[in-house]
Amino acid sequence: MASAVAAIRPAKIASLIKTRCAIFQTAYNPTSARTGAKYLRARLRGPSMVKYYPPEVDIAAIVRQWPELELINYAEETRLQDVEDKKKRGKGAPKKTKRKEDSRRSNRKR
Repeated sequence: MASAVAAIRPAKIASLIKTRCAIFQTAYNPTSARTGAKYLRARLRGPSMVKYYPPEVDIAAIVRQWPELELINYAEETRLQDVEDKKKRGKGAPKKTKRKEDSRRSNRKR
């Protein structure tokens, strides 16, 4: 007794899969290689994360915009005081040279 379902040739199945991918606009991947298509199709997370957090208040910009209010940026004042204290202890940034010959780097190369 012959089977009711005839064996379908692999070439016919491959062409059927190609046609299906063309119709439903999916990637044809006969070797099942990892493509990352799932992650590329996913919605981007960045815009919703940006909307979740409120915008930060820039105190320095407010102080510059309205100098007549005489607002004090305590973070900046603290930073300037720390820089001044470091300079007193000799730990501050080195002074910038006026000429190239005066730089420590050029002296070291000689």
